[in-house]
Amino acid sequence: MEAFFTSTAVVALAEIGDKTQLLAILLATRFKRPLPIVAGILVATLANHFLAALVGQQAAALLQGDWFRYLVAASFIAMAAWTLVPDKIEDLEDKPARFGPFLTTTVAFFLVEMGDKTQIATVALGARFAEVGWVTAGTTLGMMLANVPAVYLGNELVKRVPMKTVRIVAALLFLAIGIWVLVQTLRG
Repeated sequence: MEAFFTSTAVVALAEIGDKTQLLAILLATRFKRPLPIVAGILVATLANHFLAALVGQQAAALLQGDWFRYLVAASFIAMAAWTLVPDKIEDLEDKPARFGPFLTTTVAFFLVEMGDKTQIATVALGARFAEVGWVTAGTTLGMMLANVPAVYLGNELVKRVPMKTVRIVAALLFLAIGIWVLVQTLRG
């Protein structure tokens, strides 16, 4: 359960103000149909984060040893720094949608999440915990906790939530996990 709860907290905090959350707001204002958008986010996140957690787990299994654990610790510490850099809605393309809200959301979320900080965090969590199911469930819940309110509340949420504070809290969480993995490896 540690993998589930840690994954949920890490991704929920890291996702606030992230470009995929901004994409959720953009899609909600474009389509004005929240249920297919939420379903698309869920499907895309399950697929993307399952693959990311699996990559992390497989990398950990193949690359065992202290040096790999140091690399995982360093990746969490790097994620802490990356989390402090805000994403902008201008980074997302605003093309007309050819398909409905579900398919557009599913494809857009899957693609935008590629190489995103929450996907990289999922790889690191998969490597750290080696529990693909729990990590996927936790990171997906974290994405949904951050994005469902964004779909329903849209721009009002962005206006009222102090993004700088959220980014700092998320960065501190990534930093704490990185230091924890580092200390565990040093004790090893």
